[in-house]
Parts: sequence; C-alpha cells; structure tokens
Amino acid sequence: MDFISQKMRALAPELDPLRLGTGWKKEDLGKIQIMIESTFGDSHPGSVHLDRLAEAAREGIAQAGGHGARYFCTDMCDGESQGTDGINYSLASREMIAGMIEIHASATPFDGAVFIASCDKGMPGSLMGMLRVNVPSVAVPGGVMNAGPKLLTLEQLGMYSAQYERGEIDGAALSWAKENACPGCGACSFIGTASSMQIMAEALGLALPGSALLPASGPELMDCAHRAGQQAVELARKGIRPSDIVTMDSFENAILVHAAISGSTNCLLHLPAIAHELGLHIDGGTFDRLHRGAHYLLNLRPSGKWPAEFFCYAGGVPAIMEELRPCLHLDALTVTGRTLGENLDGLKKNGFYERCQSWLENANRKYGIHLTKEDIIRPFDRPIGADGSIAILKGNLAPLGAVIKHTACPREMFSAVLRARPFDSEEEAIDAILHGRIRPGDAVFIRYEGPQGSGMPEMFYTSEAISSDKELGRSIALITDGRFSGASTGPVIGYCSPEAQAGGPIALVEEGDCILIDVSQRVLSIVGIHGEMKPPEEISRILEERKKHWHPKPRKYKSGVLRMFSEHAASPMEGAYLQFGSEPYM
Repeated sequence: MDFISQKMRALAPELDPLRLGTGWKKEDLGKIQIMIESTFGDSHPGSVHLDRLAEAAREGIAQAGGHGARYFCTDMCDGESQGTDGINYSLASREMIAGMIEIHASATPFDGAVFIASCDKGMPGSLMGMLRVNVPSVAVPGGVMNAGPKLLTLEQLGMYSAQYERGEIDGAALSWAKENACPGCGACSFIGTASSMQIMAEALGLALPGSALLPASGPELMDCAHRAGQQAVELARKGIRPSDIVTMDSFENAILVHAAISGSTNCLLHLPAIAHELGLHIDGGTFDRLHRGAHYLLNLRPSGKWPAEFFCYAGGVPAIMEELRPCLHLDALTVTGRTLGENLDGLKKNGFYERCQSWLENANRKYGIHLTKEDIIRPFDRPIGADGSIAILKGNLAPLGAVIKHTACPREMFSAVLRARPFDSEEEAIDAILHGRIRPGDAVFIRYEGPQGSGMPEMFYTSEAISSDKELGRSIALITDGRFSGASTGPVIGYCSPEAQAGGPIALVEEGDCILIDVSQRVLSIVGIHGEMKPPEEISRILEERKKHWHPKPRKYKSGVLRMFSEHAASPMEGAYLQFGSEPYM
C-alpha cells in the first residue's frame, strides 16, 4: 500500500530533518506512522494517567512494525467546574478537542491513529475527531477509578453538599466525603457521561472488545492500550477506516446498549454529533424509538446500586451485548477486523468471562460483599425495566423535544400537573430550593441555559438538591433548556427545545402556569395559565401574544470560544455540534 506518510516525505523535504530533530530514528521515517492522540494532562483523575497508556500504545505500534507519535489535547473536568461559570465551557470543549484532532492529523497526515480518552467531553470529542479525519484508528477508553471506602463514589457529593446546606450533616461528614470520593485515577465510578461514552466507543465497534471501564490503574488496561497500538498498524495495512466500520447499524447497537445500561442523557448530545461527522442523522427521536420496549439491565449507580468499577467484573460491554444478542446487528464490522458476532463468539472461547469472574471474586473479598454477575448485569428475561431508560417528551412547551431519564425518576412524577416556577439562571433556582421557597407540586424552570444562551452547562447541583430532599424529590420537577450531569437523578427534564434564547416556548412560561408531564404518553405541555386550565387553542393564542412582547437576552459572551459556540451550535436534539454556512437554528 502507498501510505500517505511516505507521500508527505516526498512532498516536504523539511519533514525528515524536523522529525530527526524531534528524536525519530532514521529507520523510523519509512515505517507506518501512527498518531497517538490523548487527552493526557493534570486536569483531573480521568486524564492524569493517559500518558502511560500512550506509551503502552507506542510500544504496541513499534512491536507491529510502525512508529507512534504522541499528541495531546487535555480536556477539562466538569466536576471541578460545577457550580461556576467554568461549566459553561464544557460542551464547547468537545468541539475544540475534535478540532485539535483535525489539525493534528491533517497538518502532517498519518497512516493511522490511536485515540485515548476517559471522560465526559474527551471521549466524545475524540470519537468526533476520529471519524472526521477518518484514518485507520482504534479508540482506547481510559478506564474507571475504584470506589472509595464504604463504596463511596463522587456523584454522592451532590447529596452530601445539599444535606450540609440544609443542616442535616456537619462539616466533618462533608469533609470525609470530599477526601475519600476519588481514591485514584480514571473516570468517576458511576454510569455518568464519562463511563457511558467509554461504553459507547466499544458498542460502536471503535474500541477493542472488553476494553470499556477497565480499572484505570490495572495491568489489563495497559495491555489493552498495547494491543490497540498493534491493531492500529494492522488496520493501516488493510486500509480499514472508521467510515468502513461505523454505520446506522452500529449506532442502533450502541443506543440499545445505552438503554440497557441506563446511560447518561448526555449521550443524546454526543452520539448525534459523532454520527454527523459521517453524514448520518440521529436525533432524540432515534433514541426514543429504540428505547421503547428496550430492556434495562445494569444495576450500577446512579440509577442502580453498585459503583461502575463492577462493570468489567460482570463481563462489561460483551456481557451486556450477549444479553441483547437477538436485538443487535451482529454483522456490524469492528476495529478487530471481524464482526460483532464473531467477536462475541471469540470471547466465549478464549476465557474472557472466566477472567471477569476471577476479578469479581477478588472485588468481593476486597469490599466484604458477595455479588454475582447477575447482581450487576441482569439477564435479558429478568430486566430491571422493560421500556429503556430515557424518553423524549414533546408538546407545546417542547415542540422539538425534551429528555427525561425515567429510570432515575420517581414513579410518582411520571404523570403530573405542576405549577410553573420560572427562573432565568441556575443560581436563582437553587437558592429558592435550598431555602424553602419551592413547594410540592412546583415545576422549577431554569432557562436561558441552552447552547445559544450560556453554552448549555449542567444543572447537577440543582438536580441533586431536589433528588436528595425526601419530599421535593418525589413531588416537583426540574425543567430546563440546559442539561444535566450523567450522575443526575430525580424528576429532571432537560434539553427543552427550542431553547429560551432562541424564543422557544420555555421562554414564555410565567409564574403559576400549569405544566403537564406524562412520561408514558411522551408529553410535556402547558395546559393552564396562571393556575387556570385552558383548552389547547387558547393556550396557543396566549403564547402567541406573549411572544410578541418577548425579546432575546443580550448575548452573554461577546468574544472567544463561547461566542462562537453560542452562535453556531445546532439544536440539542441534533447534537449541538457546530454548524456553519447557514443561520443558527431557531
């Protein structure tokens, strides 16, 4: 095969000497050249260890006869930015990571690549970049951290913080939780966005089988990175690109896995944006269609009981896919060069599940518990739930849709008519919740927090303040055009589209309006005005009249990344990717 790296050497006489000056050896110049892109950095536990995985991948590349070059684009930490304006940069950072990958891979083209990432925007940004540059590639999920003492995990900090604010625990209890929630490196140990997107990378066929959510500090993950480096060279020799692997069938497989794991609602932003890189269209409706009747199997936090550390001990993505096998497209190609069905058959023959069982037995001894595989991953015919894990609600409040993770929502809130309590920022809303100004039967609105408004930050602390309150957590709802952390639980509805800044109906809601939520019928509508129920046609007339007097708020950001993002982000229901060459969505 005539590799592009060798064509570049012929076209650019400076290339060889510059690489020799970088430390390449003369014999490396003629080898298959593989870019190793990671989000390594000291930014958070999910990034700090990725340099070691990059080195392991480089060793695998060398063993397979190639040469690896390391590139880095460090991601930010949503957890460190929660509750500050820093969280506004979160979703925009996904676009910047994908953009830097495009620059790195296109300025000096490579024959293949390995992409290593762990967390909320690093993993989806890497997958977007992987498909955009479309060279033979393997993704390496960066693994998961262990749970802390008493199986403490980070998503519980929101609960501890809200309890402290309400005077239910003292400062010592809060300090203990802070000091023990993150005992080491890796993605946070619950099925939040980071863990969900590692699982999605494997479910799409872009990561090696069994690689998602391995212990971040263990030898198994180092071995996985080594094998990924070898496989990237093999894919380069065969000319197998991500576009040869990822199809609509691949995305349908991934969404069915998403339903089975009760994955983060943020996957509704990331999978459509990843699909967009290949010209494929996925939106909230795709998720809603595939989740209907889908079996929810995974008993891990935040919807279930156990930390995400236990995922791989129960067999990981392969075990989930074995349970879903009759529902999946088994002929989908993967980065192994084999189909999904062939991969699953091979794992049963090579002792994979026996190794997982030994890991589970070790974990049981470590934590003094007695879990079986079925305590973690339920059999298909005995699911935790049989209607997926998310629903897309529509109506005159959300004509383009809004999302609820119903597996994390109390059944009492599946059908309710609530009083609207609108706030134009998260700070105002959480203050009202924590200081007793919100009552049972209220619908708390947080608006102007969508992509055009403030960059679409997460409403994690507000959702935790509600779900950790024994009364409010079962009697009110939170509705926003922003989004939630993958760790969020409770009666929370996000992505309400069109957003307030674009003039969506959420901007027109007034104090005391009656809001209907009906999860089974997929409805989110305004059904009354100032406490009085009205017929639909009168509601429409009143909203039209309110719209005449509405004006968008001045743009929050006048320059920089967030101005670009707010001006060009697509609808959240389409993935909120950057779109150019047309007017921003309305």
